[in-house]
Amino acid sequence: MFRERIRNKDLLQRIVSADEAALLIKDGMTVGMSGFTRAGEAKAVPLALAKRAKDEPLKITLMTGASLGNNLDKALVEAHVLARRLPFQSDPVLRDAINAGEVMFIDQHLSETVELLRSGQISPVDIAVIEATAITEEGGIIPTTSVGNSASFAILAEKVIVEINMLQPQELEGLHDIYIPTRRPSREAIPVMAPDSRIGVPFIPVHPDKIAAVVVTQSNDSSSTIQPPDTETQAIAGHLAEFLTHEVKLGRLSQSLLPLQAGIGTIANAVLHGFIDTPFHDLTMYSEVLQDSTFDLIDAGKLTFASGSSMTLSADKYRRIIPDIAAYKSRLILRPQEISNHPEVIRRLGIIGINTALEFDIYGNVNSTHVGGTHMMNGIGGSGDFARNAYMSIFVTKSTAKNGAISRVVPMVSHVDHTEHDVDILVTEIGLADLRGLAPRERATTVIANCVHPAYREALSDYHKRALARGGQTPHLIEEALKWHTSLRETGRMLA
Repeated sequence: MFRERIRNKDLLQRIVSADEAALLIKDGMTVGMSGFTRAGEAKAVPLALAKRAKDEPLKITLMTGASLGNNLDKALVEAHVLARRLPFQSDPVLRDAINAGEVMFIDQHLSETVELLRSGQISPVDIAVIEATAITEEGGIIPTTSVGNSASFAILAEKVIVEINMLQPQELEGLHDIYIPTRRPSREAIPVMAPDSRIGVPFIPVHPDKIAAVVVTQSNDSSSTIQPPDTETQAIAGHLAEFLTHEVKLGRLSQSLLPLQAGIGTIANAVLHGFIDTPFHDLTMYSEVLQDSTFDLIDAGKLTFASGSSMTLSADKYRRIIPDIAAYKSRLILRPQEISNHPEVIRRLGIIGINTALEFDIYGNVNSTHVGGTHMMNGIGGSGDFARNAYMSIFVTKSTAKNGAISRVVPMVSHVDHTEHDVDILVTEIGLADLRGLAPRERATTVIANCVHPAYREALSDYHKRALARGGQTPHLIEEALKWHTSLRETGRMLA
């Protein structure tokens, strides 16, 4: 059966076990692995590497597209394999190691990693480990449920290990569009003119001589951990739908809006799901991750086409969608993340970007990454790529956390990932703040009135009033600006 998937017959001689393939990875190497938000990661070789490292200690720099599934980061951390990790992660064990200083984590915009590699600004990839559904006669690697950085890793690496995953359907072939930008300073324009533009080839072009080993595997992707919509996320979706309906009435948007982007996670997925119950139709998507809501919208007849870099689905959706992928393929495309997240394309298409905030402040600055200003959660991911370049940059979050002990709206964020200059709309279950065209003092009034939980509104209003008395373009009481975070650390609540 696997012989049908390895269409270059010379490569049949390079089939080895995962343990044998892992021996190609040496201490001190930089390794590029497939995988983007728990989808399409190489699964067998990383585990074999972790097992080997328990008896033969070694350290590597690991680059991926985004987060890995199947507890791979956990296994590599526990085997003390990881010296450096980039550009994104979501594993609790790895997160603890990062925050303890045991693993050096480089948090990058997801569009930037391969740009830095291509120009030699960071250490080159020694070996790439890529999951595939098949290999073409010419050695082209056909990815599975994600592209991420796989194409550039394979092209730039000295050697490539390919994992042929027999559980991934061969019908995935033709879903991908692999396009690699030309080199600076004379780079040609990226010719994506619409979400359904196909500009590349359906495989990663690699000379078969570079493929040092082929490993046959049978492992599913990990399912996503998103929760179904609740009362609060439905309220957030409702506020956003009402706002966009008003934009249509003003003639700024049509009933098909503009291409949608949504970050990974429960809130963003729920907000997109909410579009099912709106008058909008013939929607399109130009995003990073295609989640459950993408297929819900397609099934509801609302979404005509979706472009992304990976498919990350709940267990139920995965069991239904992946075996039936041929039925959806004409309405989907998976691209390298430097194309799905490219500023040029985002700006051209006029994306409506919807991303999730950990917290935001009264002036519209957003923290997406650091708890308490110091402890990494997951990483900035692609939110910055879209926030800076979108037609409309929207951030959503619930107004409180930890049963009300934490306000997601604060006087000053403890860490800034997206400055006020890149944020247009803020939404909580309480309401929506349209910050476009407002000066900082006006922004604060709008945020406090529309987004803050009633339990915190009076305290924030008092802070802002006293800051105004002191003056400034962006009024603050510097000695108090982070007091809520200090109180949380000391007492477990932002307001004692």
